[in-house]
Amino acid sequence: MLRRLTVENYALIDRLQLELDAHLNIITGETGAGKSILLGALGLLLGAKNDGSAMKDTARNCRVEGVFDLTGLGLEPFFEENDLDYAAETTLTRIITPAGKSRAFVNDLPVQLQLLRELGTRLVDIHSQHQNLILSSEEFRISALDTMAGNSALLPRYAAAYTRMQELRRKVAALREAAEASRRDEEWLRYQSEELTAAALRAGEQTEIEAELAVLEHADRIGETFINLRNALDTDEVGILTLLRNSENELARLGANYPAAADYAGRLHAVIEELKDIDASVTADGQRIDADPERLQKLTNRLDLLLSLQQKHRAADEAALIAVRDDYAARLSAIAHSDEAIAEAEKELQTVENEARTLAKQLHDARAKQAPKFAGRILETLAQLGMPDTIFRVELTPSEALGRTGNDAVAFLFTANKNREPQPVERIASGGELSRVMLSIKALLAERMQLPTILFDEIDTGVSGRIADAMGEIIVGLSKTMQVVDITHLPQVASKGTAHFVVYKHEGHTDLTRLTEEERVEEIAKMLSGSRITDAALAQARILLGREKSPE
Repeated sequence: MLRRLTVENYALIDRLQLELDAHLNIITGETGAGKSILLGALGLLLGAKNDGSAMKDTARNCRVEGVFDLTGLGLEPFFEENDLDYAAETTLTRIITPAGKSRAFVNDLPVQLQLLRELGTRLVDIHSQHQNLILSSEEFRISALDTMAGNSALLPRYAAAYTRMQELRRKVAALREAAEASRRDEEWLRYQSEELTAAALRAGEQTEIEAELAVLEHADRIGETFINLRNALDTDEVGILTLLRNSENELARLGANYPAAADYAGRLHAVIEELKDIDASVTADGQRIDADPERLQKLTNRLDLLLSLQQKHRAADEAALIAVRDDYAARLSAIAHSDEAIAEAEKELQTVENEARTLAKQLHDARAKQAPKFAGRILETLAQLGMPDTIFRVELTPSEALGRTGNDAVAFLFTANKNREPQPVERIASGGELSRVMLSIKALLAERMQLPTILFDEIDTGVSGRIADAMGEIIVGLSKTMQVVDITHLPQVASKGTAHFVVYKHEGHTDLTRLTEEERVEEIAKMLSGSRITDAALAQARILLGREKSPE
């Protein structure tokens, strides 16, 4: 439950702190005093989006902090799953900076807003008078019926099967579409694949061809150059090698008398050997390199084919062409096996759909079993609230199509006059009737949901007198097992609180104070008679508060 709420720099609130009772907390105040602002601050703490108007003073942070007692709520697994530090007394904090940035904390640990929102739904249920409109939401009606039917374990199983079913439906549709598109392109794909396969592609071939072509295209010039070199090196009598050998021999003979000559002879010998090696290599190359027009044409044609294929398929090299060839082959293979893939996916889809339909049937059966009990309990409460002639029915209409929560359409049929045919409650109920129906549903759901705190924002709109008193009794009944915060304008309801707070404006600021017992008498009297408090109103206030007995 919520022990303490602190609000700083929010809308018209400069700073206020609210220490709440464990049972029924009443909040009253004149119209415009700021009760809705207090509700907005609490919503901000529980993860509501910042609408940009949170700041009172744009030079400092807006801060909302709530201290909650989590004892016995079983939230330890939630904290563990989300890597949060669990504490029986847990603090939630929401900060809005002057720049509009939002920060959220759980026990001083920064968290995402979504996580704060998820935790908030487990701590406080806020019901405003505008929320009566959620009776028009089929999602709410189904959720309410499921809560009473105890479908909390069945719903996640169905949701998982439904999600998987939707995924498989999309997969089957995509496979069929791809197969249809591929079959349209099959002839073209086959031609391209066969053309690339026939090309017998090999990575690195283009580089090898270009290197060989560079030689063949200049074979005559290379051969002529090699002949000239060989003639220069080894022509009889005038060749370089002949002349150098003669010099080597003469230097060797001088070595006996002139030692340096022997050294020159050795060095010259090394040069001669290198030149002989060059001569031998050039001779071998000259024999190998031959102007071969046929080979030249063959290589030229092969290079033209490779370049043409690369341009056609927008490929950078042979490796990229090979990748294109393999892709075509894979696509052709997929076409050949597409029917098998579709059949396999359809078989899995049918299995999952059967599972989803089985679970949907179980949900329907549980709802159908609970529907008359649910309606009966609502009627009992509505009778207490002065509507004994009401007809209220829960109508289930199953359909063939599966949805997120099964295949049931759920309607709440209502009429306050038993002589009239009931219609959907959201269409025909007045404001006061809607308030009473919603309180009846909330009271019923509270038994199962076991929320620690529920907040009613003027749920008693449109009722008064004895009905207001009966509504107050129901709210009191709720407060015996959970914490209730009730913003009300009815003295009959306000008098039943265990703690009573008044919201008021002071020098342009919204503030709040907890009333003493005597101050409660004055506040209830003011609610009864207006700004001018009469003795009769004071006496009636004391009667409502149980201070005096009602005159017989």
